[in-house]
Amino acid sequence: MITLLSKLFIKNRHDYGDPAVRGAYGMLCGAVGIALNLILFGGKLAAGSISRSVAITADAFNNLSDAGSSIISLLGFKLASQKPDKEHPFGHGRFEYIAGLLVSAAIILMGFELLKTSVEKIIEPKAVEFSVLTAVLLAVFIAVKLYMFVYNRRIGKKIGSATLHATAVDSLSDSIATSVVLVSALVSRFTGLAVDGWCGALVSLFVLYSGVRSIRSTIAPLLGGKPDPEFVRRITDTVTSFEGISGVHDLVIHDYGPGRRMISLHAEVPMTESDNVFEAHDIIDNAERRLRAELGCDVTIHLDPVAENDERTQRLKAEMTAALEKIGPELMLHDFRIVPGPTHTNMIFDVVVPFGYRLTPEQVREEIDKAAERIEGGKYYAVVTIDRPFV
Repeated sequence: MITLLSKLFIKNRHDYGDPAVRGAYGMLCGAVGIALNLILFGGKLAAGSISRSVAITADAFNNLSDAGSSIISLLGFKLASQKPDKEHPFGHGRFEYIAGLLVSAAIILMGFELLKTSVEKIIEPKAVEFSVLTAVLLAVFIAVKLYMFVYNRRIGKKIGSATLHATAVDSLSDSIATSVVLVSALVSRFTGLAVDGWCGALVSLFVLYSGVRSIRSTIAPLLGGKPDPEFVRRITDTVTSFEGISGVHDLVIHDYGPGRRMISLHAEVPMTESDNVFEAHDIIDNAERRLRAELGCDVTIHLDPVAENDERTQRLKAEMTAALEKIGPELMLHDFRIVPGPTHTNMIFDVVVPFGYRLTPEQVREEIDKAAERIEGGKYYAVVTIDRPFV
């Protein structure tokens, strides 16, 4: 159904990187989700009333909550698709993350409500009336929720949407919840055991677990979480594929919503005094253009000339690299250069210190100073900038 509707209503539907296409898919999935969840709510409410099952009735209101979540998703994609303006020059893409966060919060809220109702049913159990019609309806409801899980997950992967991922998790939770309700109805029918409340409690715990997982995945980009390692690898591989670029460092990715990422990095270009800086700049321009075309991101690359042919520079760099290895193999050096003077020579470089490292930045700097003093009787000073890994 989603495939057919996308053919009818979404232009350039295979261009998943286009913010307009992403927004159209998000709103389509949201609209379909509202319709299906309202149908499921009505059907389950009727089945719960007929069978007098608290688990089925609670599951019905869970679907009503899901309809509200779908409305949040639809509005989130609609707001996220707005163009940048003077108050929001980086666009409104993070509205999608906020929508995913609200959907996750709704999942957790419904889990608590279902748990409360189930505990009440455990304390005061009531008989559940079983019928073939109820069982058939529950089986149909399970199939519908599984379909919603499949299309939300599939579209979510294609457009890279945390909101649709949260919706898919919610749909899978609902299908499992309804399956437990069906099992409880069958057990009550054939054994006479009052397990309706206990099954409802198990369902609520699963819903709560799913909600917590979902909220963790949606809150990460809002807080500035670590970028996807595969995305980082694609950036590095693309830049270093250009002849004349020997390495990449100081890579920073700013995420303002799907399709609205900004990249800055330093590219190391081997150069001598006789090399043409305009040729090096041309290489950097080409790398920026390719990244924009292939990844759909705004890119700024800083040119870092590297004196690979200067024997003294390379020798000192090797000595400091070895010294860093002894201090800790996790430490990384880049941007190494030297400034000679009449009494001493400054070795200027950056060192990347991981978060949570056993030494503080000040202690790392002290160890580096000691290592520099051991080179040729203290003729070299280390001028160090401590960096943090942002990827």
